[in-house]
Amino acid sequence: MSTVRWLLEDDNPSVRYFTLRDLLGRTDDDGDVEEARHAIMLRGAVPLLLGRQREAGYLAEYRRFYTAKYAGLVWSLIVLAELGAQRNDQIAEQCEYLFANAQELRDGGFAMNTAARTGGGRITEVIPCLTGNLVWALIRFGYIDDPRLLQAVDWLTTYMRFNDGVETEPQVQPYDRYEICWGAHTCFMGVVKALKGLGEIPAPRRTDAVEETIRRSVEFLLIHHVHKRSHDLEKVSKPGWKRFSFPLMYQTDVLEILDLLTGLGIADARMDEAVSLVRSKQGTDGRWRMDNTYTTDKLLIPFEAKGEPSKWITLRALRVLQRYAPVSA
Repeated sequence: MSTVRWLLEDDNPSVRYFTLRDLLGRTDDDGDVEEARHAIMLRGAVPLLLGRQREAGYLAEYRRFYTAKYAGLVWSLIVLAELGAQRNDQIAEQCEYLFANAQELRDGGFAMNTAARTGGGRITEVIPCLTGNLVWALIRFGYIDDPRLLQAVDWLTTYMRFNDGVETEPQVQPYDRYEICWGAHTCFMGVVKALKGLGEIPAPRRTDAVEETIRRSVEFLLIHHVHKRSHDLEKVSKPGWKRFSFPLMYQTDVLEILDLLTGLGIADARMDEAVSLVRSKQGTDGRWRMDNTYTTDKLLIPFEAKGEPSKWITLRALRVLQRYAPVSA
């Protein structure tokens, strides 16, 4: 319990909030949970990030919402959502900007740049990882009933592909521009972020198309045993996925994938090796360390330090193990 007490310290109200809710099972109407959630907007990373976003130089760079990695508007909103920020006027204005300038007008996916002549996202630059990430963030900011959000969900269920070495599901124009996304082997990050976005939809609200895309995303990850090559399970797909980081932006790692799978109630023997990896990385102090800061070093605000105990990694690891252990025992 000393590790949990560490996560409950007041210095990080976001971690305290998610620890109370996800590890200790407190409900949203619990007094401590309400206090922690209120504190997220008052102290720590969220108000610091919101303050940086109000600076004149940042406002002038809105158009580089995706290409300014990782300080641009897309990435800052993802961070705010990860931190548990609640939508206020500033966040709402930023969400509306992305709806107007990043969402492609015809089909509803999100693009890396704005179409100069028509407005909205440039149709040839719509990509699944960005669309999944923004679906997830916008749901967290309360847009679940917005028709524009639902159109983005439809884009994911219509255009996601799950090729595993052979292009059995060719992508259609104009979404066939990027071989890395749509080629013979579907991009892992696209699948993970699509699952992240669709999995955030409350179960009673999921359409048959959403459920089927979730099912196919889960199976795609399971045939890879989370982080292996499906056609050679002795090999790791990307060694970097074994080094944990937070937040991950468009990248992924073993811990994020397990967090998504266990959050959906998935428990499968093909996850066991990945779960064992998580267990093996716990220190003697009961904590997990931040292995990578390749994205966080470029954020608007300072984050946790590489090699140091990480409250975010520890929270995520404990959440995975708590969900999975009773099933795999």
